[in-house]
Amino acid sequence: MSKKMIYFLLTLLMPLLSGQGAIAKEWRLSPGDNLQQQLDLSADGDVLLLAPGSYSGNFIIEKAIRLSGVEGAVIDAGGQGNAITIKSSGITIENLSIINWGDDLTAQNAGIYSDKATNKLTIANNRLKGDGFGMWLQKSEYLSVLNNTVEGNPGIRSADRGNGIQLSSIKHAEVRGNTIFHTRDGLYIISSQDNLIIGNTMHDLRYGVHYMYSHSNKVINNLAYRTRAGYALMSSRNLEVLGNTSRDSEDYGFLMNFITSSHIKNNVIEKVWTKPENKVLGRDGKGLFVYNSAYNTISGNKVESAEIGIHLTAGSENTKVYGNSFIDNPTQVKYVSNKKQEWSLEGQGNFWSNYLGWDMDGDNIGDTVFEPNDGIDKLIWQYPEMKILMDSPAVLILRWVQRQFPVLKPPGIKDSFPLMLPPVPAKDRQVTDSDATSPQLAVAASGNNSYE
Repeated sequence: MSKKMIYFLLTLLMPLLSGQGAIAKEWRLSPGDNLQQQLDLSADGDVLLLAPGSYSGNFIIEKAIRLSGVEGAVIDAGGQGNAITIKSSGITIENLSIINWGDDLTAQNAGIYSDKATNKLTIANNRLKGDGFGMWLQKSEYLSVLNNTVEGNPGIRSADRGNGIQLSSIKHAEVRGNTIFHTRDGLYIISSQDNLIIGNTMHDLRYGVHYMYSHSNKVINNLAYRTRAGYALMSSRNLEVLGNTSRDSEDYGFLMNFITSSHIKNNVIEKVWTKPENKVLGRDGKGLFVYNSAYNTISGNKVESAEIGIHLTAGSENTKVYGNSFIDNPTQVKYVSNKKQEWSLEGQGNFWSNYLGWDMDGDNIGDTVFEPNDGIDKLIWQYPEMKILMDSPAVLILRWVQRQFPVLKPPGIKDSFPLMLPPVPAKDRQVTDSDATSPQLAVAASGNNSYE
């Protein structure tokens, strides 16, 4: 045999001898089998298919495998620790029911837990039910969390529950089509960049989506209802919050706290009202609450039936506000600042359901300026007890004097081009899927590992 032929045969055999290029296997397991033992013996690329039944334990995955369940396959953690702990890249967990993990929030007990520097994880079509965190995912890149259901325990205090899906120090994740309820917060994102949160439904929670110290994220076409705040956006920048819906919140539709350089666009906020049993002086439901946030764009949103349509305070300046609809909010605007702001852009203002001006030329723009607040409003914000005097002759005379002598009017909000009709039909508010595509996620989906 020639040297060339020997070299050729060795080239073919070397990957097999070294374990590379081995053919992936499919392992079919039943509840009587030792699942952890099979997880340890499996090789990268193997598929473990679980038959219906209960698999008890706290399982650790350290190989790039696919763990998949036939309908009725249940992972039961026995009330302690994590149900599944991920310690490798390239893992898929799908079609499982995961229940009864631990409730120690300090230990970060979760249904699915990962705190290793991994990439290309897929968690799809699972149903999780437990007291701690549904998923705790940390230090990973290029994750896909798709079409899962996470259910918490309404029998314990909200503060003692874990969050539904928690992303910490995550990059390039797609979180799509998940349903989360009865946890503390639905989606909690902290110190995470370049992620896409799209098409999720969150209800009966403290906050639907909660952002902290996270930048360059997209939050698109999500639904939050029956929450204290639909979307709590804090200490972050370069967010695109588009086409989302918040309804039946108690305190805030959208809470913006130290948000900069972000777009809040084409969202729908409805029915933000503090429950009578929780009413205290100064606590009112706010459609949009903007606190210490500047250099943002708020456009194309509909805020309807909130106690206060939009409340700006604590230095929230240099914000573009135009093309929005403020409908049937008893207080349309609460603005606590000594700086004038113009809420229109290039001849387009906002629609105000209480605007009493006219449109003589039929261009859908009111012919008189809309100023939602005056000095009396500011006095009432400062001294809420004054509300009982709102309709008194003295207050009515003071309002008339301010209208006759504008020099006496304090600085506030002015819309020079108020719209006569709402500018954005509801059917056009949702963002198209192509607009929501993340270039980084497209790279991950293609299998191109150039990011490494």
